[in-house]
Amino acid sequence: MRDTPKALASPPYDPARGEAPHGGRRPPPPGRRGLARAVLTAPFTARAWAEAAFCLAAFPLTLAGFLLAVVLLCLGSGLLVSLIGGILGALFLVLALALARGLGGAHRALARWLLGEHIPSPVPSAPARGPFGRLDARLRDAAAWRCVAYVVVKLPVSAFGLYAVVWWLTGLTNLTTPLRWGLLGQYPGHGGERGAPTLTPLPFGGSPRFHTFGGTLLAALVGALTLLVAPWLTRAVVLVDRRLMRELLGPGTLAERVRDLEETRALAVDDAAALLRRVERDLHDGAQVRLVALAMSLDMIREGLAAGAPGVDVDRLRRLVETAHHNATEAIGELRDLARGIHPPALDDGLPDALATLAARSTVPVELSVDVPVRPSAAIETIAYFCAAELLTNVIKHSGARRAAVSAAQRGGALLLGVTDDGHGGAGPGRGSGLTGLRQRVRTVDGTVDIHSPPGGPTVITVELPLHA
Repeated sequence: MRDTPKALASPPYDPARGEAPHGGRRPPPPGRRGLARAVLTAPFTARAWAEAAFCLAAFPLTLAGFLLAVVLLCLGSGLLVSLIGGILGALFLVLALALARGLGGAHRALARWLLGEHIPSPVPSAPARGPFGRLDARLRDAAAWRCVAYVVVKLPVSAFGLYAVVWWLTGLTNLTTPLRWGLLGQYPGHGGERGAPTLTPLPFGGSPRFHTFGGTLLAALVGALTLLVAPWLTRAVVLVDRRLMRELLGPGTLAERVRDLEETRALAVDDAAALLRRVERDLHDGAQVRLVALAMSLDMIREGLAAGAPGVDVDRLRRLVETAHHNATEAIGELRDLARGIHPPALDDGLPDALATLAARSTVPVELSVDVPVRPSAAIETIAYFCAAELLTNVIKHSGARRAAVSAAQRGGALLLGVTDDGHGGAGPGRGSGLTGLRQRVRTVDGTVDIHSPPGGPTVITVELPLHA
């Protein structure tokens, strides 16, 4: 391993130290000044207004959907238990489920538009044959029943959201109390004997009135305090609603797992096919050409040494032998490189030695830290090795870094591989760095890749892999 300075410009990422994925140690919590700034500026952020708009727009949709879905469910359930209206009751239930799915799609669209929350659609109901089969499939549609649960649970959540919007409205109204005092003539000298009313969002607060201009300033202060509280109320409601949407309006844990397995299986098949094509291409364009040239040289040497051949040209035969030796040496080297690309020999002694070999071969000084007490399976070691090789290649080719660090550790039944550098940053998938292919390779074993590479650096990339594929 190359000699390296004692530390990088920023400390290298080390999963063993429990550091944050952005490079250095976990940032300290925001101080009092940062917390005060967040509280004072919350009403003026686009996020706060978008969340308030979401709470306001979701209430009528929730109320109408709840009434329609509950009415249809009650009618369907009541008719289904009767002997006469069983078929009609089943149709009402199917209609309620279809309505719930449509309402779920509307809520997902509203969340995507105002909150930027992208929730994938649930899988469609299973196909079936015949009218009764299709009816049974609709009634057994788990995703539709989860949408029904969301429509029912959403009503109290949406009611709290509307109450949070009331805080916004009362705060804005009270904030304009001094202006209304002058423009609307609410003070006693202009017939406003009742004074300027002050609204309160609390159910027990009443509506106190002020009869002096100083009182209106106090009402404005109450309005400002109300506006400071309002964004946090809407945010709390939206956080609960986000969780409900992810759990009830998405594809579901099992369906999402099946979809992910299908994608990773396709990636594994494509990766295997690409590997076979690469091996075939390398053999055809490399070793095969060398071996053909070697055979031709040996054939020419045999003809030159044939018994009874007049005037043997020794210099020509010597050149042919040298050419044949060169082609044989090149073919052996290409076959060795090809075999190394399939399974690196350095992994025969384990991942720590393989990573040490990569670090020693790097043209950029590499600081290595490995803590892998339990050896992972061969497939995981191979993926980790190629990930480290790809990331170090990116450091050398693209980062402009002077130093790098590689760390590997086992935490919680997972293998964490971290590569960091002090380069100019800006790394990401789709920029010619091979990170897209690396992510696809890691996904085939349910691994993840975390990339943190702000402009100016440092770049920290963390690969998490299971210990056994």
